[in-house]
Amino acid sequence: MASCFEQEDSLFNFVVRDGNGVKGLVDSGLSKVPDQYIQPPNERIPEKMMSNSPSIIDHQLHTPIDISLLDGPSHDQVAEAIVKAAESFGFFQVVNHGVPVELLESLKESAHRFFEQLPEKKAVYRKGASPSPFVKYGTSFVPDKEKALEWKDFISMTYTTSFTLFAYIYHCREVALEFLKTASEMVKKILEVLIGAFGVIADESILVDLVDALTGSKMVNINFYPTCPNPDLTIGVGRHSDVGALTVLLQDGIGGLYVKLEEDIKEASGKQKKADGDQPQWMEIPPIPGALVINVGDTLQIVSNGGYKSAEHRVRTTSTQSRLSIPLFSAPLPTQKIGPLPELVDADGVAHYRDFLFGDYLNNFFGNTHEGKKALDFAKIT
Repeated sequence: MASCFEQEDSLFNFVVRDGNGVKGLVDSGLSKVPDQYIQPPNERIPEKMMSNSPSIIDHQLHTPIDISLLDGPSHDQVAEAIVKAAESFGFFQVVNHGVPVELLESLKESAHRFFEQLPEKKAVYRKGASPSPFVKYGTSFVPDKEKALEWKDFISMTYTTSFTLFAYIYHCREVALEFLKTASEMVKKILEVLIGAFGVIADESILVDLVDALTGSKMVNINFYPTCPNPDLTIGVGRHSDVGALTVLLQDGIGGLYVKLEEDIKEASGKQKKADGDQPQWMEIPPIPGALVINVGDTLQIVSNGGYKSAEHRVRTTSTQSRLSIPLFSAPLPTQKIGPLPELVDADGVAHYRDFLFGDYLNNFFGNTHEGKKALDFAKIT
């Protein structure tokens, strides 16, 4: 079967236009990665990375924050840990988050059932054919523009004021919606902590309105990474940061999510500064049973005038078993105007980002391939 894909157009049509996805390639009996999926050497992810990682970062990623303690006498200590992670690393893990572990397991099982369907069942939801503009099945990121495709299939479900859009995905509808509702409460609580830490918004109702504006749009993605015959040549997701305010991620137990260590983080951790020509350093976010991964998105970096850092991250493939990851993205509505908080600009003495409609930022992000945090250039004042 692999010989049928020797022509570039035939593979693209099979995977993208016909909706078979990467899983369709694997199910066809593929024994090696097609050329279209082979990444340039500088984009590949070695099997072993960061074996001598900085202890402070290692501790932060392996020690989840107990979110439930925000409602007790330990509130200030927990809030400080959240703020410190958002200022330095952009990633942290949480437990006792209010999302039942049984729900998380059910969500993973439902996701596997969706991707185990026959290709024609999934292809119903592909771009341009889906019965709902809010439900999309696809592969890679922007396959029409990518020089090397990502080894990933996905289904995305955007939430609106109506629950009916989820009815199309009968394998995932109820459990995905429950995940969205319960995790969204946690997102608001974390954002209230992060924005409240600046001390520039005294009125609680204004703080609540701002958090609502930053989370007006919600989307659940289910990412599926089929087994790969040559994982060292491919990537599941390329280098990028998320566009929204906060992302909540459910990992399975396989691992493969890596975050880039910025220079200031490495120096603060006692790590020697990168010399010219050295490769950037990356660290795996370890799967922790029952935990959820939280990461800062570009929107929060912009609103905080650079005080909080959206983290550059990527995903490795595996040859042993298929992997799932399920992010919930919380972002402003496309019609929402965003920019640095004026109070923070006054305090900093300079605005690092301009004001703009969030829909314009989305168009810029989804109109280009993954290239680290380059999307932020759209908003930067130079």
